[in-house]
Amino acid sequence: MKRRDNPQRSPRRQPGDVKPKKALGQHFLTDESVAERIAATLEPWRGLPVLEVGPGMGVLTKYLLEQSHDVRVAEIDTESIDYLNRHYPDLKGRIIEGDFLRLDLAEVYPEGQKFCVIGNYPYNISSQIFFHILDYRDQVTVCSGMLQKEVAERLAAPAGTKARGILSVLLQAWYDVRYLFTVDETVFNPPPKVKSGVIIMTRNEVTDLGCDEGLFKTVVKATFGQRRKTIRNSLRSLLPPAAPLPDSPLLAMRPEQLSVEQFVELTRQIEQSRAQVTP
Repeated sequence: MKRRDNPQRSPRRQPGDVKPKKALGQHFLTDESVAERIAATLEPWRGLPVLEVGPGMGVLTKYLLEQSHDVRVAEIDTESIDYLNRHYPDLKGRIIEGDFLRLDLAEVYPEGQKFCVIGNYPYNISSQIFFHILDYRDQVTVCSGMLQKEVAERLAAPAGTKARGILSVLLQAWYDVRYLFTVDETVFNPPPKVKSGVIIMTRNEVTDLGCDEGLFKTVVKATFGQRRKTIRNSLRSLLPPAAPLPDSPLLAMRPEQLSVEQFVELTRQIEQSRAQVTP
């Protein structure tokens, strides 16, 4: 019997292609139209330099270069680096060899230079990538790309939704986050077990939260760390024994119900309660 081709099967590797490595969370995008759509998310920021995270075999890089972006790429996989050097001469001197999570982006783009970040982000470190980007929020004007659908939805989740979490609030304090579209698992090699989602984050106009930023992060993490409890029960540990809990209706809510502004107000209330205790 003649074997029928499966149209959803990922294409076989060609000679010279990079072998996907499970340890690096590599799933290479094979659908050119999806890559083109992702690259197009940065079209309004054509004048800014672009840093691509984990380019692999350059399926997204190609379209960024075609759009005349000033592109640099950060890649940890030596096989991918060799491939990029062979096939993308325009990247000569623009490949940063190493772990993106360890990069000092202020050294890559010195003197406070603004830039964009984009990538088909490895699923296994996507949250760490966005925490790292937050550290450079005054330089990263826009960030877009693809990650696991569940995580992408979480980053964009508004207040009042179950998907909302720690990173949702911390990112949305500084960025406007939008979920753009879903990508089927069959357009990768090898196919992941989950669908992917593409998001875009655009820096908002906030320069100061209006509260202690370190305490803000602590409050967000403490409340979501016990998300089945009301905020009243979660925050008791953040106060000295003699400090009163704030008299606020926010304490009767659950963390996923709160907006960024309400978390800022809650942080201020914790600050005031701490101040009532004599050192």
